[in-house]
Amino acid sequence: MTQAKALSSQKKPRHRAPRPRSLRLHGTVARDLGIRIVSGTLKPGEILEGEIAASEQFKVSRTAYREAIRILAAKGLVHSRPKIGTQVSPRSEWHLLDPDVLGWIFVGEPDQGLIENLFELRRIVEPEAARLAAMRRSDEQYARMKAGLDGVAEHGFHSEEGRRCDQSFHSALLEASGNDFIISLTSGVAAAIEITTAFKQDRLPAPHDALPVHLRVLEAIEARDAQGARDAMARLVDRGLTDTMEARDPSVGRKGLSAVCC
Repeated sequence: MTQAKALSSQKKPRHRAPRPRSLRLHGTVARDLGIRIVSGTLKPGEILEGEIAASEQFKVSRTAYREAIRILAAKGLVHSRPKIGTQVSPRSEWHLLDPDVLGWIFVGEPDQGLIENLFELRRIVEPEAARLAAMRRSDEQYARMKAGLDGVAEHGFHSEEGRRCDQSFHSALLEASGNDFIISLTSGVAAAIEITTAFKQDRLPAPHDALPVHLRVLEAIEARDAQGARDAMARLVDRGLTDTMEARDPSVGRKGLSAVCC
């Protein structure tokens, strides 16, 4: 072999084998089925189609369909029973704080009860986390909270970048609580905040500007005012419930929700 041919063979690019199409499709199938389940189109106890029929319906391989079912099972949405098949699980078994499940809930018309339950959880967790953060936060954690809100001020809640900055604020706040169990909820709570904020921004013609209330939370945490931080966060969560419910059904109006949230 000549030197030129040797160099040519060394420079040939190495191409990776294309990713199997089934691996690209199982996520789409899982999302489609997940949305049907959380929307109530597929009800708890309902048996899904068999593997052969379902793979033909979705135009995917049986391997891809099986992987989609594994994804849904890991999120508590379905379970398999011998001689019966794959069934939709009761809502009590759903991993509702899973970011994918939360996202699927808000694709269409989210159930009113689920919205109320979600904000009830936030009302239990976040004000207390803010109270603890005011007492326990480090300078570095406070700096991350401030940087997050600076980003919101620059980009706005209507943009993905602004919502990521808002997530950073809330994540740093939960971490600053210093409570390992509260911190373990960070992924779910942050996803809930991002998803409901996007839902409001898409649905409401003129969403409330939530930044001033966020800043009051931050000011109280900076001043190590535990009660002030708790109260400000409670108002922020209440405002979020009001706006999310109005985004779901504009005919309700803010007056109709005052008894629920204030």
